[in-house]
Amino acid sequence: MAEKEKKKKVLNPKYRFAVSNDTTFEELWRIRLTRQNAFLVLAIIILVLVGGTSLLISYTSLRELIPGYPNVEMRRDLLMNAIRLDSLEREIELRDKYFANINSIIAGDGPVDQFSMQTAVGSTGSINYQITPEDSAFRATVESNGQFSLSMGRGTVESIPSLSNLHFFPPLKGLVSGKYEPSKKHFGTDIVAEPRAMVSSVLDGTVIFTGWTMETGYVIEIQHSNNIVSVYKHNATLLKEAGDEVRAGEPISVVGSSGELYTTGPHLHFELWYKGEALDPERHILF
Repeated sequence: MAEKEKKKKVLNPKYRFAVSNDTTFEELWRIRLTRQNAFLVLAIIILVLVGGTSLLISYTSLRELIPGYPNVEMRRDLLMNAIRLDSLEREIELRDKYFANINSIIAGDGPVDQFSMQTAVGSTGSINYQITPEDSAFRATVESNGQFSLSMGRGTVESIPSLSNLHFFPPLKGLVSGKYEPSKKHFGTDIVAEPRAMVSSVLDGTVIFTGWTMETGYVIEIQHSNNIVSVYKHNATLLKEAGDEVRAGEPISVVGSSGELYTTGPHLHFELWYKGEALDPERHILF
């Protein structure tokens, strides 16, 4: 019996780890472990260290020290490049549709494709529309200004022999803040007005483009008789879509400050084109 216990002690030796005071030799802390328990404790310590290191690398900025891992600036550049690529694809699509509509209208046909900016809301069936006092006041203003349309029908080339006989309806009532300067590639006139002021069509015509660009925000373009095209940029809201027929003085948009470039506040950038050449709007329209 004694020999069995002696063999058991040899096979399963016990170890004691103690912490004692170096001066008084008083034992402050101790732990007894067998060989199996020592391996178990060592394994737990290793797991805790590995797990803690993994958490630090995953949820702190220490992961940026790993070679090849993108830092904050690199991730931001990747995100911005993805946004720019998406905007570029959208711009190319709108440009192709715009030229297709131009060619169709010049040929005497209607727009080949009607398109406008799509909202990210998706289905609007669940939206609860409520009329507010501000909406009612805005609707009344639109209806009152719409009463001053200059004509009831579409003009023709025969009835408009030259530009000198045309009467352009002012697109917006306000102050001119930017002149027509083709030398600076500013092919229009900037008009400052109160927020949410209405923008009107200068002549009867057909909307050939409605969309959004990164530089000029919400844009609407109208094809008029006699090869005249009017362009309205930096709008807050568009009231018409491509293919719609409009009359002179009819509200087509709401003035705004959309776009990432060339805008410092609510205003309208208005351009007037005749046979592919830019005109000075102030020579033809009294703002």
